[in-house]
Amino acid sequence: MILTKETVEAIYMHAIEIYPDECCGIITGDGHDQTVHRCENIQNRLHEEDPERYPRDARTAYVIDRKEFEGITSSAKIQGMEVIALYHSHPEHESYFSEEDVAAQTVFGEPEFPEALHVVISVKDGKVHDMKCFKWDGPSGRFYPVSR
Repeated sequence: MILTKETVEAIYMHAIEIYPDECCGIITGDGHDQTVHRCENIQNRLHEEDPERYPRDARTAYVIDRKEFEGITSSAKIQGMEVIALYHSHPEHESYFSEEDVAAQTVFGEPEFPEALHVVISVKDGKVHDMKCFKWDGPSGRFYPVSR
C-alpha cells in the first residue's frame, strides 16, 4: 500500500498542529481514494483521571477512544473501504515502532488490522523530521519497516 501525497501531507499537518503532544489517526480507503481521520488523543484525560494506571501524558503516549475507533472502522466497512493505515507522532523523538507501540497494537497477539500500515511521524521543534511505515509479519509476530 502506497500512501498518496495528499494523505502524507494531511498527517504531517496533523502532527505539526498537535505538537508537542502525539497526534493519532486512521487512514481508510480503497487504495487510490484515501481518507485521513484525525482522532482525539485521550491520553491526557486518562492520565489526569488515573495517573497510576496511565503514568505518561500525551507528549509521550496516545490512546484513541474505542468508540471513536469503532465508529470510523465500522463506517469504512459499510462503505466498502478498508483500514489502510494507523498513524501517530513521536514529538522530539525518532520515527520508530516502540515497544509501547507494539504492545498497544497487538493486544490479542496480533494487530486488529494486520494488513494495515503503521505510520510513525517524528516531529522535532514543531517540524516534521521523518516518517517511517511498519507492517505486521504474522509468521514472525513482528513489525518490520517498509517504504511508503
